[in-house]
Amino acid sequence: MTLLLAGDIGGTKTILNLVEATTSGNKAGTALKPLYESRYSSADFPDLVPMVRKFLAEAAPQLGTTPLPAKACFAIAGPVVDGASKLTNLSWSLETHRLSQALEIPQVSLINDFAAVGYGVLGLENADLHTLQSGTPHTDAPIAIIGAGTGLGEGFIIHQAGTYRVYGSEGGHADFAPRTPLEFQLLRYLIERHGLERVSTERVVSGQGIVSIYQFLRDRGIAQESPEIAHAIQIWQQEMGKSEKTVDPGAVIGKAALDRRDPLSEQTLQMFVELYGAEAGNLALKLLPYGGMYVAGGIAPKILPLLTDGRFLSAFGSKGRMSPLLERVPLHIVLNPKVGLIGAALCAARLAG
Repeated sequence: MTLLLAGDIGGTKTILNLVEATTSGNKAGTALKPLYESRYSSADFPDLVPMVRKFLAEAAPQLGTTPLPAKACFAIAGPVVDGASKLTNLSWSLETHRLSQALEIPQVSLINDFAAVGYGVLGLENADLHTLQSGTPHTDAPIAIIGAGTGLGEGFIIHQAGTYRVYGSEGGHADFAPRTPLEFQLLRYLIERHGLERVSTERVVSGQGIVSIYQFLRDRGIAQESPEIAHAIQIWQQEMGKSEKTVDPGAVIGKAALDRRDPLSEQTLQMFVELYGAEAGNLALKLLPYGGMYVAGGIAPKILPLLTDGRFLSAFGSKGRMSPLLERVPLHIVLNPKVGLIGAALCAARLAG
C-alpha cells in the first residue's frame, strides 16, 4: 500500500484527500481507499504549503499517526507548464520541486483540473454514472471526456502499452457551428453584442453560455423576463471583474427551468442542452470513442432531468449519414462531483518512486 495526497485546487475552495492505493485489476489499475478529507477556503492561505501542513496536522489525530505521503498530485484550475502553475484567481505560484521540498513528499505532480477528470473517469463505479446510451463498448478504443462548467473542457484517453494515457485539448475553443435558423441568429447576436470576429463553442456551452442564450432569447421577445432572473443578471453584471461573486445567473436560470416556473429559462435550457449534445457528438465523430464518452463538469449533474429527456441524445446522434457510428458510442453522464479528486489520486499513484 502507498499513502497518497490528492488535491483539487480552485480559486474559491480546495479539497485535500489522503488515500491508500493498492494495485488492482480494474480499468485504473489502482484501488483507492479514502482515509481523511477536508475542505478549505483557498483565499485563507498565502500558498498551498501552509494549507497542506495544516491538513496533515489535522489528519494525524484522526488516523492515529502522522501521515507521511509518498506521492502527491494536485489538480489545478488553470494551465500547468513544465511542472508549474499560476492560479488565475489566487496569488499562488506553484512549482512541483518547491512543493516536494517544502512538504517533504518525494514525488509531487501538478495537472490541469480537466486532465484530472480524465484520470478520474477510469476510477468511477457504475453508481457514479448515468448511462444515456449503452452503445457497443470496445476496451482498446479511445475514451472521450467533455465537461461544461465555468468553461468547456474536452479531452481524450488512449489505451496504450497496457495502460491508459490522458490527453487534454482546447476543443472547447473551436468554432461554434450553428445547425438551425435560431442557432444562426444566436451566432449573429453574439458577434454583434460583443464585437467578436468569431464565436467559440465554449461561449454557448458553459455556464456563461446559459446566460448568453437567455439574453438572446429575452432580447428576441421569446417570453417575458421574470423579476427574479432580471435581478440575478443585474447583480452579476455589477460584479463583473470582482474576484468574489454573490450570484451565479446560470445556476439561477437552470433552477428556474428545472422547477418549470419560468418559460424563458425553460427555453434557454432546452437550447443549451441541444447545443451541448451537438458538441458532444462533434467530439465523438472526431475520436470515435467506443471506449466510452463521459459528460462531466459541474453543470451536467445539476440538470440531469433535462439531459435525460431525449434532447441531448437526439442532438448527439443527429449527424446525417454518420449517425449510425454514434449509436455505437457508450455515453455516460458523470454524477460523482469528486471525479477530479479521484483523478488526482490516480495520477499520484502513477508517479515513479
